[in-house]
Amino acid sequence: MVTDVATKRPSRGQSDRAGQLRLINGAKPPNPVVRGFKGVILLACCALVIVPFWSVIATSLADPTQVLAEGGYVMWPKEPTLAAYEAIFRGGVVTRATLVSIGVTLVGSGLSVTVVALLAYSLSRPGTFGSSKILLLVLFTMLFNAGMIPNYLLIKELGLIDSYWALILPTLTNAFQIILMRGFFLEVPGEIIDAARIDGASELRILTTIMLPLSKAVVAVIALFNAVTYWNAFFNAVLYINSTEKWPLQLVLRTYVVDGTAVNAGDLSSEVIPPQLSLQMAILVVSLIPICLVYPFLQKHFAQGVVIGAVKG
Repeated sequence: MVTDVATKRPSRGQSDRAGQLRLINGAKPPNPVVRGFKGVILLACCALVIVPFWSVIATSLADPTQVLAEGGYVMWPKEPTLAAYEAIFRGGVVTRATLVSIGVTLVGSGLSVTVVALLAYSLSRPGTFGSSKILLLVLFTMLFNAGMIPNYLLIKELGLIDSYWALILPTLTNAFQIILMRGFFLEVPGEIIDAARIDGASELRILTTIMLPLSKAVVAVIALFNAVTYWNAFFNAVLYINSTEKWPLQLVLRTYVVDGTAVNAGDLSSEVIPPQLSLQMAILVVSLIPICLVYPFLQKHFAQGVVIGAVKG
């Protein structure tokens, strides 16, 4: 009997009343013309994103003769080949740069999340010494920046020139991320923290065992922001890195696409060198793969993590 009631469809009268309520509340039934127009706009936006991305992948997989024959980008490779990928990895430059980028991204993202969590938690606790003044300093950095020359002089005085730390420390903290995580910590009921203190938990244990597990969405968003920032960064490498063997992948991609000098015939010990455009597209695809693999696992936390803490605090 319960199953029959639960699965019973609404009667005609109930459907009419639901329609009347939608009209009273101002919710008009969708217009087929408007829905079709929205669908066309959506398809056009998707095409603007997918077509260039597919063209990059297709050009990197296309046969060298087809790339030369068509004189540019290829939309559909007739005989797909991995010659461009074999060439860039055989040279050693892209392999080394990929390892550098992966190391900088993992270390930088981990340290960034740790520093942001520690500072945000301390600023969210009432009674923290100088919390209001420190918060004003954090907000000040969102409006003003020291500039390129002072930053370079600071890195030089710290002895970080031509060091991997020069790629990590300048972007270790972010004021927006601190405010975001602080706002979430402020929404956690104080009774939970008081109960933990009564049980003898220290502030560090409260942060690691209570606050961070409750803020998985925010941590995921901040980790994704930092990972994308470190992975795509190349300007710090231009300023602070002198040794080419310490170049990250994005700097290799940038210099080769612009100048064609990061990977050349001397680096590629192959009888047939693929066209320069194929090599450029192959390096571009390699630089996109890690973020494309990580993003789907963090996307479900993305919207929730950005909205949480944005109203209060």
